[in-house]
Amino acid sequence: MPSYLSPGVYVEEVESGSRPIEGVGTSVAAFVGFAQRGPFDEPTLITNWSQFVSTFGDFVDGTYLAAGVYGFFANGGGICYVVRIGDGSDTAAGGAEDELAAGSEVQVGPYAVKPRPGVAGELSVEVVEAEGEDPPSDVFQLIVKRDGQVAETYPSVTTKRSKENVATRVNAKSELIEIRESGRGAAPARPAPQTVTLAPAAPAAGSAGALAPEVYVGDADRRTGLGGLEAVDDVTMIAVPDLMGAYERGLLDLESVVAVQQALIGHCELMGDRVAILDPPPGLTPQQIRSWRTDRANFDSKYATLYYPWISVADPASGRATLVPPSGHVAGIWARSDDSRGVHKAPANEVVRGAVALQTQLTKGEHDLLNPIGLNCIRAFPGRGIRVWGARTLASDPAWRYLNVRRLFNYLEESILAGTQWVVFEPNDDALWARIRRTVSAFLVNEWRKGSLFGLTPDEAFYVKCDRETNPPESVDAGQVVCEIGVAPVKPAEFVVFRLSQLTGGTGGVDE
Repeated sequence: MPSYLSPGVYVEEVESGSRPIEGVGTSVAAFVGFAQRGPFDEPTLITNWSQFVSTFGDFVDGTYLAAGVYGFFANGGGICYVVRIGDGSDTAAGGAEDELAAGSEVQVGPYAVKPRPGVAGELSVEVVEAEGEDPPSDVFQLIVKRDGQVAETYPSVTTKRSKENVATRVNAKSELIEIRESGRGAAPARPAPQTVTLAPAAPAAGSAGALAPEVYVGDADRRTGLGGLEAVDDVTMIAVPDLMGAYERGLLDLESVVAVQQALIGHCELMGDRVAILDPPPGLTPQQIRSWRTDRANFDSKYATLYYPWISVADPASGRATLVPPSGHVAGIWARSDDSRGVHKAPANEVVRGAVALQTQLTKGEHDLLNPIGLNCIRAFPGRGIRVWGARTLASDPAWRYLNVRRLFNYLEESILAGTQWVVFEPNDDALWARIRRTVSAFLVNEWRKGSLFGLTPDEAFYVKCDRETNPPESVDAGQVVCEIGVAPVKPAEFVVFRLSQLTGGTGGVDE
């Protein structure tokens, strides 16, 4: 207390009875994967795509970290952390370029042909005569086989400078091979009928098929992998798009993929303030993804979500459409929905910016099988574009079925935690309990006014109890303050039903 020793007027600053709680951020993402370059030692804060390119490099064939971050910013994301995995050496598994060294080129007439990075299996290219009666002399047919089976066919291609040029056609559509003309100048002669076998893309020495899941899991002390994110409190969502890239390249098998996803879920459950965005393996049919979800990836967690199928985007590097895992784009949609509507709004019925097609077009019947098992589907609707059409977690508990409920609770918990640090070491009495009630109640009233909580009045939406009942003498003696809070979150209108009936003329009406 101040001392008053002489007559006069004194002005004192006193604290009010309650202190405001500010809402924490909800749209900070984290990405883990392989990059062209950049630091390994700790998560790096990135706020735009140009900053990512200057720090970690551009797109690399066969990896999806850059595509995921690009999709995040394109869909409304603003802040993310990037963790580059590897041991920091130039030649070990950390170097994406070394891992993705393409197979050597094979000459097919005037063209050099090689497998695309990460393509597994035995590939062969066959040049045969064009079908039909008396085809032009420069027209031929190119057949690509994988493991002895026809995988791609390019009928009626030519060496002329036209849209039917063999290099133009193959490079625009093929998922297996790349082709380039060896020389320049006039159109070359057509290749003679032949069959050549291609050498597959070769991972770096010591890394093929042996990329341990621990590379993704990392270490908290060394700030590597997922462990490095334990020191970052801001993160609210995590994606590992490169996990499926490693599977495509043969660096991980499906069991290892599931092990990494389980570790990702475990990290989110340990931290309690973030949600994992999981990707499915590429190329699965609805029946296969259902089996994979129920048999292999039988996760049960309120801190994880799974989106299907992969999306096709225009690769800014090559200009051709390419398939990428959806997690990066979904993280951006979460951030966009949070900024425009709030974390309480389910991040669904939102357009996937940058998506031009889907790997699998789902029917309603197929969606009916996938939605109940927690698979959030991405669907294309005529006139409405490609949209996220699901907002569920992987939890079996109905109380935590919806993603927005989980993320709302994360937001409320973190906001109250950060906004009540002043309580520590205060005198533990009725006055403190009253201040806590006022502080928390004022915060929850604001959230109710935003539409985050269900109820016509604040009393219906929440309650805050911090008094002698929640703080008996033994609790006070132990130095504890216990505040009990109950909230009623809003649930999404997942099933909208309009019931129409036919009225007989003159006998029906509308009741007031």
